[in-house]
Amino acid sequence: MNSIFLRIYGGMLGVLVLVAVLGVLSLHLLNEVRSDQYRERLAHGTFTLMADNLTRMNSVERTRAVALWERLLGIPLALQSSNEVGIDGSQRTRLQRGQVLVEHTGPHAARVISQLKGQDLLLTGDVQQISEQLARATIYLLVDELIRYPVAEQARRLAELKQSKGFGFDLRLLAQTDADMDEDQRRRVEEGDTVMALGKEGNSIRVFAGISGTPWVLEIGPLYQMNPYPTQLLVLIAALGLSLIGLVVYLLVRQLERRLSKVETAATQITQGSLETRVVVQGADSVGRLAEAFNGMAEHLQRSLTIQRELVRAVSHELRTPVARLRFGLEMIASASNDQAREKYLAGMDNDIQDLDKLVDEMLMYARLEQGAPALHFQRVDLDALLDQVIAELAPLRREVRVVRGTCQGGEDAQGAWVEAEPRYLHRALQNLVSNAMRHAESEVSLSYQLGLQRCRIDVEDDGPGVPETAWDRIFTPFTRLDDSRTRSSGGHGLGLSIVRRIIHWHNGRALIGKSVHLGGACFSLSWPREQTPGAQ
Repeated sequence: MNSIFLRIYGGMLGVLVLVAVLGVLSLHLLNEVRSDQYRERLAHGTFTLMADNLTRMNSVERTRAVALWERLLGIPLALQSSNEVGIDGSQRTRLQRGQVLVEHTGPHAARVISQLKGQDLLLTGDVQQISEQLARATIYLLVDELIRYPVAEQARRLAELKQSKGFGFDLRLLAQTDADMDEDQRRRVEEGDTVMALGKEGNSIRVFAGISGTPWVLEIGPLYQMNPYPTQLLVLIAALGLSLIGLVVYLLVRQLERRLSKVETAATQITQGSLETRVVVQGADSVGRLAEAFNGMAEHLQRSLTIQRELVRAVSHELRTPVARLRFGLEMIASASNDQAREKYLAGMDNDIQDLDKLVDEMLMYARLEQGAPALHFQRVDLDALLDQVIAELAPLRREVRVVRGTCQGGEDAQGAWVEAEPRYLHRALQNLVSNAMRHAESEVSLSYQLGLQRCRIDVEDDGPGVPETAWDRIFTPFTRLDDSRTRSSGGHGLGLSIVRRIIHWHNGRALIGKSVHLGGACFSLSWPREQTPGAQ
């Protein structure tokens, strides 16, 4: 599965199937709970009414009442203790709270249990058709209860029974003319029959019974059939949901795959040598950031390879001159006629070897810095001590050029002229600047610094011919040496300033060039923050 869409869609399909299985099980459990609640709601009022009536009777009357209700209801009834019925602790608690238990015993059958108040006796009944049988039982019990009251009080008593016994359906007393029955049903009610009629919705029934000696018709209902949630509905919803999710995922992932394929194509082109290839950045999401990172990588790779090619070409060129002088020196030593001549040629060869050693050292330093940020250990550096050290090291190398301290600003506080830097690399950068200035100066090189609250700057100035402004942009490029004002005869390999730029870059600063105001030559400046932020490299 190489397609991102197929992977995401397959994973979502697996999750959806799992959710569907859990949904079917949950739906089955929900239907069971709803079915139990439905049966309890229908049976609660009727069995509570019977249990309350039994509470007020003695044992003989209870036996007669249970036998009579059995014949009227057509269901077996029993009055037993809780131990005989066999109920657990949670069921016992529910019965004591006045609830009615309905235990499912068949597709449409159930055992209904109700407790007599204040007694350890339970009224149980096995109901086969819970809606119809209980409707008839309720009619008999309610009529038996209502006829004990005057006609004018029967409606009030019915309302009291409905509220106190917790019937799960509506109970009403209507005048015969107000009851929603046809002529045949009305006639049957007048004859004392119990009539069951379908409700207007078609999924419910209503039960009508007349009360002898009164103008009332007792209406029960509507009684609704409990319809469980169909499993097919869940399957249909899952299928529609899967199709919709698949369409949305496809539309989203298709665009994602297109953008990633562009990155892949660009990477292939770079592998084949087209280093100038770049990816069009679209948006700021993960793919957009990947494209930016890819372009940055390609830019760095192209720059590194370009520098590597230039380095190889420049090194080959730079090595050619000292090697040729060494070969010439060897030939001249062989033909030298005296020791003085041989000494002269040996001294020249030693200078050439030192020149080669400096070239190799600068190349290694530059290559190391170009590979990435070295392990820099920033610490406080005293600029006064650093400038004095560089002057003491380099001043003797060219006696005709004075290396002096210029005007330094800042550093008058108790802590001195401190900056945060990597001492070894900052020392190397300052050495390269001073050495470069001494090669081109006529008589003087000046070192100075300026310290602010947040940044610092070191200036190295000389009184030489300076650098043309047209060359300022490329003076820090590796192996750049100017042929006019700062001639090749002054020596150097064109790597010193590149090393300076790289070192100050890792200090989060900049290397700048300008014209010296005081001496008239070139002015090289290093500027960077006095305090280095951790992780700012």
